[in-house]
Amino acid sequence: MTTSGARLLRRPGEPPRTTFLELFFDLVFVGALAQLSHGLIQDLRWSDAFQTLVLLLAMWWIWTITAWTLDLYDQQRMEIQLLVTATMLGSLVMVVAVPDAFGKRGLVFAGTYVAIHVGRQLFLVLALRGHELQRRSIRVLVWFGVSAVPWFAGAAAHGTARGALWTLAVAVDYGAVALRWPTPGLGRSPKSDLGVLGEHLADRYRQFFIIALGELILMSGLTLYASGLAADRNAAFVVSFATTVLFWRIYMYRAGQLLAEAVAAAQDPTRVAFSATYSPPIMVAGVVATSVGVELVIAHPLGHTQPAWVAVILGGPALFLAGRAGFEYAVFARVSRDRPIGVLVLATLAPAMLFVPPLLAALAATAVLAGVAVADAARARGRPPEPPSPPG
Repeated sequence: MTTSGARLLRRPGEPPRTTFLELFFDLVFVGALAQLSHGLIQDLRWSDAFQTLVLLLAMWWIWTITAWTLDLYDQQRMEIQLLVTATMLGSLVMVVAVPDAFGKRGLVFAGTYVAIHVGRQLFLVLALRGHELQRRSIRVLVWFGVSAVPWFAGAAAHGTARGALWTLAVAVDYGAVALRWPTPGLGRSPKSDLGVLGEHLADRYRQFFIIALGELILMSGLTLYASGLAADRNAAFVVSFATTVLFWRIYMYRAGQLLAEAVAAAQDPTRVAFSATYSPPIMVAGVVATSVGVELVIAHPLGHTQPAWVAVILGGPALFLAGRAGFEYAVFARVSRDRPIGVLVLATLAPAMLFVPPLLAALAATAVLAGVAVADAARARGRPPEPPSPPG
């Protein structure tokens, strides 16, 4: 006999393609990334960069848990569509609160974050009654209840204390997944409960990265329009576009295309899918930092390069390469040498970039990315495509 909860599950044999519902949901996160980059450029300090990272990780977790939910459940069901729509509305409230999340809107941001996760799991616990997956939803609900404590405590605190408590909350949320939500009386979720469709998740990660690149292109165009079409600014715009293209090329080359196959080939598909989940936010953080750098370079291509400017102009690509290295390891169980070499070259160039205009600093970062892309192409020339070989 089929339980009412079983009717919500994705039908066996259903093609693991991205649906219009998921693409509609993604629209919120275009605004989220734009808000994060706009907020960071207002005050380029290490403390603000760290706060931006915490907010990005929170927004990414909303998107990720929604992607995993839709990996399991039938998106044609009205209940699931309403659940995603409610999550979308809550995410939009968080986007509005982002600029002042570490100020007077901290409770709005944290409260909405907790409400989204707890509300989703409460719905699933009730909807899945009588089904074995209900126990999984109870475990997840318990852990989001645990992380709610530092989220709300942080909202009540100020300054450094808020940052510390919210960092703890993010660590609890990310760590609970890695441990498969161990819960007293219920134990950990068995891997069979996690239902990973590699092709679907790989497609979703690619789409989120495309959203990040879209935000980078948008910021480039808007900044050029606001600054005027002078020759130096046009040159900066071309450099920023080249950087965007190189981000796309380096992300997609092999590992970005083969994640689904890596999940399918792995002895432990869940482990591969989870390890691949932690790399995209690092890459996206790199794109957000680069977006800030692009705004500065296009607006002041021949101005005086400040230390904070160097941090985003070179640090953004370095973060991207670091995240891409982790992503590559999840697919091939190894990291190409050009990734860490690229990071080291960017770090080595940083002191010298203080003495050149921002346009030249951006050009140097783009040249390093181009070197990585060329090294990828040269390594593959004349060889058969490398199959995925995820870590055991």
